[in-house]
Amino acid sequence: MLAQISSFGLCGLEAYPVAIETDISPGLPFITVVGLPDNAVKESRERIRAAIKNSGFEFPAQRITINLAPADTKKQGPCYDLAIALGVLAAQGLIPPDALSPYAFLGELSLDGRIQPVQGALSVALAATASQCRGLIVPFENAKEAALAGCPVFPARHLNEVVTFLMDPQTLSAVKIDFELLLKDSRRNRLDFSEVKAQQYIKRGLEVAAAGGHNVILIGAPGSGKTMLAKRLTTILPDMTPAEVLQTTQIHSVAGLLKNADGIITQRPFRAPHHTASDVAIIGGGGGPRPGEVTLAHNGVLFLDEFLEFNRHVLEVLRQPLEDGYVTIARSRGASRFPTRFMLIAAMNPCPCGWKDVAGKICRCSALQVERYRHKISGPLLDRIDIHLHALPLKTRELIDAPLEESSTIIKERTTKARQVQWQRFGGLPVLCNAHMESSHLRNFCVLSKEAKEILYRAMEELKFSARAHDKILKVARTIADLVGSVSIEAPHIAEAVGYRSLDRNER
Repeated sequence: MLAQISSFGLCGLEAYPVAIETDISPGLPFITVVGLPDNAVKESRERIRAAIKNSGFEFPAQRITINLAPADTKKQGPCYDLAIALGVLAAQGLIPPDALSPYAFLGELSLDGRIQPVQGALSVALAATASQCRGLIVPFENAKEAALAGCPVFPARHLNEVVTFLMDPQTLSAVKIDFELLLKDSRRNRLDFSEVKAQQYIKRGLEVAAAGGHNVILIGAPGSGKTMLAKRLTTILPDMTPAEVLQTTQIHSVAGLLKNADGIITQRPFRAPHHTASDVAIIGGGGGPRPGEVTLAHNGVLFLDEFLEFNRHVLEVLRQPLEDGYVTIARSRGASRFPTRFMLIAAMNPCPCGWKDVAGKICRCSALQVERYRHKISGPLLDRIDIHLHALPLKTRELIDAPLEESSTIIKERTTKARQVQWQRFGGLPVLCNAHMESSHLRNFCVLSKEAKEILYRAMEELKFSARAHDKILKVARTIADLVGSVSIEAPHIAEAVGYRSLDRNER
């Protein structure tokens, strides 16, 4: 007998339909799985055999052939277990074929028949919605995540529950979630900018960065607060839009990082990989391929502490995702494209020992050592970082007597207002904030006053900024103007933006 059942596979962040055909014919008991299965899929033979027996059903002592179509696409992971097991039961006549056809199935099986959660349930649900699937049966733990896509989602804990549901659709209820309520209840931060004493210059620079989505590099001695400030940046970023929430949740689902009970990512990601991370870990790849840190930080912040301790090759591969907002991972059987719209926050010491130009500390680094240390970051990569900020260690009186600072909530109100100005300005364009403007946008949206033009001209001539640095200055100045509600870019705005290119000046 032959049975066919629907499921989905993953390729990068996207899901594609997979038709699982099961044929039971006379012959020696044996299970064959075809259709380019990987080892995890091949091993499903033993899982489904035990799951079916331990669920109270008879496993056929015949030849079983299972085909995963399309046959020319690699199938990976244990997500097909539930569909294959149901196919075996249907091929025996235990489940009517008409009961299977309206639904798609996703889930890994334990040996006792329990259904285990899988990765990428939201991607599968989005694909099921696009294909007008009448219902998706998923593991109980994946239900809230999958329900975000709008497709009817039926959660199940055990193989027996699914079989009973197919016989009597009233036994399982579709999951219903209140998307807006989830967003409201889960947007709470445990960190706050009010906890950071003094450092007004750094806070101002990070506020500008948050308002315009700009990349930042923090330079300062150990203990000057670079990491503390960077960790609080997400608390002053505008709330994610529903589209950003869905996309961010999808990325973390595919990566297997969706651990919260709500099955949704509502706060902007903050990723901080160790400086020993490889280029594949940062960019993404592997056999899948899988998203890397630059994609996991999409719509959020990628924090690279000890920036110059990263392998130079790892740093250089950041250039393309920083510039384009996506990265393409090519493999022999195709390519996967991953989004990489994140804010880069890099932190570095001023010299190898960390104490250069710090009062009360002795720096033992020679001029040659400092030069070699600084040159670990290339000019093209530095050009892609909009704002350079120097953090100075706090004085004892500042540390002890500093008054309570502005809270993240107050700063966030200003950055959100500036972003709203940008969203209105770029309406209809594929631009989300000032940092993402192309050269053509600069001519239309970065109108300089006469005094501002003169300051920019003198800065370009005297400091020998590159063309890319020129564009970065205009983008940052546009953000500074947006923070104060100015239509045009005035002299103080351009002067502040030039002041944020300190590393370029230090190289001269």
